Amino acid sequence: MSDTDSRTPSWARPAAAAADGLAGRILLAAFAVATAVDLGSLLAGRHLGHLLAKPLLMPLLVAYVITRKAPRPLIAALLFGWGGDLALLFDADPAFLIGMGSFAAGHVCYLVLFGRGRTHPALGGAYALALIGTVALLWPDLPADLRVPVAGYSLLLTAMACRSSALGLRAGLGGALFLLSDTLIATGVADWPQAPRPDFWIMATYAAAQYLLATGALAARQAYGREVLQD
Repeated sequence: MSDTDSRTPSWARPAAAAADGLAGRILLAAFAVATAVDLGSLLAGRHLGHLLAKPLLMPLLVAYVITRKAPRPLIAALLFGWGGDLALLFDADPAFLIGMGSFAAGHVCYLVLFGRGRTHPALGGAYALALIGTVALLWPDLPADLRVPVAGYSLLLTAMACRSSALGLRAGLGGALFLLSDTLIATGVADWPQAPRPDFWIMATYAAAQYLLATGALAARQAYGREVLQD
């Protein structure tokens, strides 16, 4: 039982749980609406809509997971993601590096969250090959001052994506989508040919990734209890 539960009279707990559940559904719906507005703005080329909607995504998701009594590393990971989101709204190399650093801190929090759960060795091998191949292909086309930071970040990102499967299929898919989203960013930095509306695909995979990681972690916590995910 949590400290909050121990301070709440037993007769009041069902009502408190119902209120938390309603608040959580409202916040999750708001996250979905903000995501739709952001993606719609990107498709329509409405930059102002993107500027207004993108900064709302992670705070809404954070507020949702708090109603679900999320572990602190998950909250921290999402908040660092928010910091990265804000930094990448600015089109400048220093902002890109700040954003990458914030996301990297978020990946460390995710790795703490995943703990020592097992992942399949074949999956680790596949991610290792993907990391080596991607960095090798991107390296010649990246700006010289970004090569080492991007390679180091890619290593941390790939480790997070691989380890995410320790919490189950949903979180594992979230980790894979996060890797895909950031790989799309890297190909843009390397000035590779892009699909139409590349920002749409980057944000679509990113928003889905954070949602799946968050809800996958919450599902694992509910299923296995505090022995799996420690605060």
